[in-house]
Amino acid sequence: MLRQMRWLTDREGRWELDVESPATMEGTARPVPGDPLPLGLSRGPRVTRTKQLDFFHRFMASPLVPSFSASRAGLSFHHAHLLHLAHNWSCTILEQLHVQKLVAAVKEKLSNRQEGIPWSNDLKRHLHDVISLGVGTELLITPDTALLLELYNINKGDRGKAIIHHKLPQQNLTLAASWPGLFVDKQGVYWDVPLSLSADLASVGSSSGLSYHLLLQQNSGEPKCFGGDETSDVPLALLPGLCAKAAISIKKSIDAWRKKEDKLKMVQPYDAFLSDPHVSFTGIVGAVASGSLGDCSKRILVPDETRKSNAFRVFHERNKFAAFADLFASVTFTAQHGNFQRLFLDLTRIVGPFSFRVESSVAIDPRNQDHFVRVDDSVFAIDWALKVLGSAKATAWYSPKHQEAMVELRFFEV
Repeated sequence: MLRQMRWLTDREGRWELDVESPATMEGTARPVPGDPLPLGLSRGPRVTRTKQLDFFHRFMASPLVPSFSASRAGLSFHHAHLLHLAHNWSCTILEQLHVQKLVAAVKEKLSNRQEGIPWSNDLKRHLHDVISLGVGTELLITPDTALLLELYNINKGDRGKAIIHHKLPQQNLTLAASWPGLFVDKQGVYWDVPLSLSADLASVGSSSGLSYHLLLQQNSGEPKCFGGDETSDVPLALLPGLCAKAAISIKKSIDAWRKKEDKLKMVQPYDAFLSDPHVSFTGIVGAVASGSLGDCSKRILVPDETRKSNAFRVFHERNKFAAFADLFASVTFTAQHGNFQRLFLDLTRIVGPFSFRVESSVAIDPRNQDHFVRVDDSVFAIDWALKVLGSAKATAWYSPKHQEAMVELRFFEV
């Protein structure tokens, strides 16, 4: 399945961010909203896929960036052309080469050549299948407001999105429209919603203190399966309707131990935020509430969504209205050894700027004697810290369970 592969601070807020996915040219998908958590369409600041590709081309000698999705197009290579039309305006051209379709087309042409059929026959059809094109433009309207418009698979004419980002003194505002909106459920099945609109207001992240998050989401049209198990039931949260959510939380971070001495002099750490050995604890308490109007309100009736807590809930089937409210809390423990400066055995992982990482979900079920502890959905990744950027990394990850892989660029995001 697609992976977030984000830094720890992204998860402490309890809202799901867009996750990386090789299923489409866009490179991202949205988690199916829960009730009340995760908030679903919440977004963190991120580098667009186009800018990631441009960085790989310019600074990492990678004219073609690979991705793999067994349920979609198999192995693909991506390339982007980024053109600056003005100091505040740029446009892009995206290209995706489907390797398996290319190999199949070449085999077919070789077979036809033996039968005396010219190569030019059906050439246009093969190019249409082998190469996908996308275009986009980004306009910096003001220093704090940006407009992004992207169209994918324009030769097939089936995907697009428009996003407005606006920075307020203490909040980030995001207005988004996707046609269709790509979502993924907990089983890794992708779903297309014909039209998805959202408005998202989030307080600026901080290491401690009060934070809040507001979301308004409108889905239109019947969701359709986008690859994967087509026999899966449609997630009720994706049905047509309007949903409003709000969350507020207080976070407190405490350093039990932090060491700033013994760093190598005149040696820049591979990552500025991973240069201090420490032992830290973070606690979060908060409240969240949601209200749904339309067919999407039926999700409150799903047992798996409501049996987890004794939260407040109201459902009026006749009016297609549902309300939900609950409290949440979490405690996070982090520990680091090393300053991430030396070539070997620093930061407890692998060599120099390279480190190996495994992410897994761990479930403990005392009622299941055969599988008391279950490790699932493991993802293996190799990170390359780019110290010239202060805190950034190139990541190559692979999910054996869902047979997906991707190469991406990540900055430290809060």
